[in-house]
Amino acid sequence: MDIQNFFRQRLNRLLALLVLPALLLLSLSGCAPRREETVDFRILTSFYPMYILTLNIAQGIEGVEVVNMAGQQTGCLHDYQLQNRDMKNLETADAFIVNGAGMESFLDKVLQQLPDLPIVTASEGIELIAAGEEHGHQHGDEEHEHEEEANPHVWVSITNCIQQVETVTEALMELDPAHSSQYRENGTAYIAKLSSLRSEMHRELDELPNREIVTFHEAFPYFAEEFDLHIVEVVNREPDSQPSARELADTIRLIRDTGVTAVFAEPQYSESAARIISDESGATLYFLDPVVTGEDDADSYLNAMKHNLEVLKTALA
Repeated sequence: MDIQNFFRQRLNRLLALLVLPALLLLSLSGCAPRREETVDFRILTSFYPMYILTLNIAQGIEGVEVVNMAGQQTGCLHDYQLQNRDMKNLETADAFIVNGAGMESFLDKVLQQLPDLPIVTASEGIELIAAGEEHGHQHGDEEHEHEEEANPHVWVSITNCIQQVETVTEALMELDPAHSSQYRENGTAYIAKLSSLRSEMHRELDELPNREIVTFHEAFPYFAEEFDLHIVEVVNREPDSQPSARELADTIRLIRDTGVTAVFAEPQYSESAARIISDESGATLYFLDPVVTGEDDADSYLNAMKHNLEVLKTALA
């Protein structure tokens, strides 16, 4: 019996030496059984501003996924061409959130190929500024007949962004009623943050003495209207183009004649032309962010606008 007990103990020890490392290796390799997260509702957004907006509305809701189609670093969708991967993403989406107002020129193609895809237009109901106009609006039937001629950068105004949050929240509540109360709670919380920031910006900017600015992209008319700034000149209406020598000279002359002290470029685009104008005119060059690119962070719009506030306080004082 003593010999049998001896061999039995040795066998048990040997098995322990073999089994325990195997179990440990299995655990460390990530092969241990885990609960799979299922996606009940998949939201696709057209580009970065719509992604951040929707990310806040759907944040923390189990079973809801938000995917950004154009990617975080694409910028505005000027001349964006749909890729095969985009169409695959659209085919598996339960909702497609777009800015509208002519920003997504590819929408007709999407509607033709996926007529049943629910599309939420975040700019719906917002009064649009005509493209090429720093002040003034389109009204009535003209707005709908020439929507492609509208300035689509509505989200750069915090008031418009709030309205977009309301529009998207209501749409998601209708499309995904299982999570409607969570959408409403998140949307309300985000609107409260945006409203607080808007009030802070008005307190800081409304009394600044200088109101005239020059910009390099047609992204800021809605922002300027909200904070009573006067855009004297937009140098580049299309961000990927470069002004001619005559346009540069005309802008430099205009700045000298009007006494504009601040020129605003955007961090997403080349600053070479802006630097020339600043050097030759004597106006100081600053950067304003239209929030068309950024980090995968729900607070990125708020953070960018806070940074814009600090820039404007310095530039317009």
